[in-house]
Amino acid sequence: MKKLILFFGLFLATVTANAQVEKLVGYWTSIDDKTSTEKSVFQIFKATNGKYYGKLLKLLEPGRSGAVCDKCTGADKDKPLEGMILLKDLTLDGDNLVGGTILDPENGKTYYCKVSYDAKTDRLKMKGSIDKAGILSRSQYWVRRKGL
Repeated sequence: MKKLILFFGLFLATVTANAQVEKLVGYWTSIDDKTSTEKSVFQIFKATNGKYYGKLLKLLEPGRSGAVCDKCTGADKDKPLEGMILLKDLTLDGDNLVGGTILDPENGKTYYCKVSYDAKTDRLKMKGSIDKAGILSRSQYWVRRKGL
């Protein structure tokens, strides 16, 4: 009987964790926090290493298609923004993706990142901060998108 209860508990925990993951992965439209306009389309996905990443698929701002990351440094310098992975190495922690980084191509800087899901609005809250604790931070909301 104890084994049956343990099995059921593990099964329920797995199903719940997978349901949360399904809410986080997929296509999202980033919204400019200052102008409330759509900026770009991202895909958040789980990689084979078990971590989560976000790839910029398409720039929506007029005249930005084909833009490169001219303010980036290192390997990302002057690479096309479309197709670039900007969210890196996030791990699932309850209802959040934490422990990774986000690259801001507008200034070329990398920030600590936390992604949380709001079930009521079906939006993601993207929080980038210069400190790991998230005290000095800025947030942006992304809305779900059905494909490109």
